[in-house]
Formats: sequence, structure tokens, C-alpha cells
Amino acid sequence: MKIFCRRIVVNKPAMLKKQGPLLLASNHPNSFLDAIILDILFEQMFPVYRVSEGVENLNINYETFESCKKLFHKKGLVLIFSEGKCINEWHLRPLKKGTARLAINSWEENIPLEVLPVGINYSSFRRFGKNVFINFGDIIVKEDIPRNSSQGTRYQAFNNKLQQQLNGLVYEINKQDREKKQTLLEKKPGRLSRVIFALPALMGWLTHLPLYLPVQKITYIKTAHNDHFDSMMAAVLLFTYPFYLLLLSLITYYVTGSSFSFLLLIFLPLTAWCYVQVKSQLDK
Repeated sequence: MKIFCRRIVVNKPAMLKKQGPLLLASNHPNSFLDAIILDILFEQMFPVYRVSEGVENLNINYETFESCKKLFHKKGLVLIFSEGKCINEWHLRPLKKGTARLAINSWEENIPLEVLPVGINYSSFRRFGKNVFINFGDIIVKEDIPRNSSQGTRYQAFNNKLQQQLNGLVYEINKQDREKKQTLLEKKPGRLSRVIFALPALMGWLTHLPLYLPVQKITYIKTAHNDHFDSMMAAVLLFTYPFYLLLLSLITYYVTGSSFSFLLLIFLPLTAWCYVQVKSQLDK
């Protein structure tokens, strides 16, 4: 992940230690990579019940709610993508009712649930070495939602409050507005860093091209009609990269006969990391 994501910036690091029962209500710009990153950040988020397309769209609503509430009773953390569908964009879409239903249903059963709004923002949906900005909002609790009203009114009040917070956490950027992307999403390396990393970065670029280019091409073809390119790239590289490193080490060992060849297992990822530090972080 240090190679695929150059930098992960969290606006409120203290929230990562937040104890359950906790419902993370997030936007959904980048398929299952959103869940992977949040899983990594929240070390205690295990097991996590992910509702990637909105609770209300599942055919097993009752079972889904019950599974989540069991986790809440165990002071667990649940991640839900409140927009429902994943779209690669810097924009918050209207929220589905699933998050409100799960939260209010839990409160009605006297579960002391807290809801944490989360805005995930990527510098790129097509490049590795991206910057990721995780913005946490303020906790939403049972007392924030009117009690003496209809269920539909309470759902709407919850969504209004959540939407209001997420509007300030999710960056609103037109895809053609490169200047705003540079301002909000890009973190350029200093001149000294570029000089120090130049040679190992070049080595990293050259040695990883034989793996990256075919994986990139195949992934482009497989995800031509959806927004799962970034997540698929991360998944494929996660499984193929160790074998690629091992293959290069074995080839080097066969040619040189030196056991030092296996140091490539450490050296090559370092060169890839150096390349990530100096490469472009934005989509073209």
C-alpha cells in the first residue's frame, strides 16, 4: 500500500482509535479500495461488515441489519457506503436511506451507536502512487435526531445531517479543473527529494515496467465499462508482485550464482517507493 498510495493524509488521526459501537458512513468513489484503506487505518475493524451498494438494495435486509447489530453489541465497527453506487469522481451524490435505517434501527434497540462521517478523496483514479485524503467529520449520536416524529421524517433528518457533514469532507472538483486538483490533491516533492530519489526512481521505473504495463493493459480492458480500474489494479498487483520479485531474484541468482541476489526482494520495492515519491500524482 505504501507503493500504491504515496501518501494517506488523515485530518483527525485521533478518530482512528475510536471504539465501537461505531458506524462509519462514507462516500464511495473508488470501489473496494475504499474499504481496504479504511480497514488498514482502523486496526480494530475486524470483522467488518461492508455494505458496498447500499443496505436498501440487498435482498436480505433483515439478516444484514441483524448481523450489523450483533457487531454493535460487541462494540464492533461497521463500514457502510452511504451513496450506494461507486463512481470515480470528486463529488458527493445524494445519500441512500440505508445508513439512516441502520442507525435509527439500532438506536431504537437502545444500542449506544455513534455514526462517524467519512470523506475519502483520491488524487487519481488511474495512477498508482496517488495521494489519499481521509476526512473525518463530527460524531452523530441518537440525541441529534428528532424523536417525536414519523420514521420517514427521522430518516430524512438523519440524511440531511449526514449530507451536510459529508459536503464539507468530500472535495467537489470538476474533472477538467486541473488547477483545483493541484491545489487540493497534489503534494509535490521538494527539489532535494527529487535529486536524492532520481537514480533509484529510474531503476524502479525500469525494473517494474515488465510487470506493470501488461497488468495495466489487461485491467483497462476488463474494467472498460465500470469504475473498478484502480481497485482491480491494486488487487492484481497485490497477488502478482511477490511472485514477480521472486522471479527476478531467481533469475539473478541463476545468472550470478550469488545468494545476494535475494536482496532484490528488499531492494526492488525500495526503488519502486522512490519512484512513487517523484512521479505525477494526478490523472492526465
